[in-house]
Amino acid sequence: DGVKEPLEVVHTLRQQLIRSDGRKNYALADFVAPATTGAPDYLGGFAVTTGHRLDQLVQEFERAHDDYSAILAKALADRLAEAFAECLHRRARSDWGYGVGEELSREQLISEKYRGIRPAFGYPACPDHSEKRRLFELLEAPSQGIELTESCAMLPAASVSGLYFGHPKARYFTVGRVDRDQVEDYARRAGMSLEETERWLTPNLGYDPDA
Repeated sequence: DGVKEPLEVVHTLRQQLIRSDGRKNYALADFVAPATTGAPDYLGGFAVTTGHRLDQLVQEFERAHDDYSAILAKALADRLAEAFAECLHRRARSDWGYGVGEELSREQLISEKYRGIRPAFGYPACPDHSEKRRLFELLEAPSQGIELTESCAMLPAASVSGLYFGHPKARYFTVGRVDRDQVEDYARRAGMSLEETERWLTPNLGYDPDA
């Protein structure tokens, strides 16, 4: 509140599907209140880990030829990281005023029967992993011991990051294939070359970049 200049800009892609039923093509930007409305709105960001010292623990199990415990430790750390993100999401819903007193069963939580979504960069709704760099800088994630590799993989491996959207109609979706016109526009907005953008979005390209 009261900030005059943007702290950061999150770049999104829009579905480019040919639909015959009149349904919309979504972008995550659809779930943020337009500035022209004057309505207050917030976009949450998170980066959490439960992987500190996990590598040492796994190595100890492996040296003891206890492969089962090594696999179990990694799986448990992954589940705990997801639980950490879920816990913070509940806190965000409460802080934003629509999750106060929220009581959901385990089944309802698993089915995500609550308002809002938490998409992660590199996943179907926001497939560009490089956007993690902006998020990590904004959150000062490295100060908490979470780093990014050159390919934007997170270290420790048992880490989760992404965005919290509170729009009542926010939903998960798959961007799918995008055409050159949108990739060129995305590259311009994100401040990347077309070639670099195409590398990050290779699985989503609806055209041959070498053609």
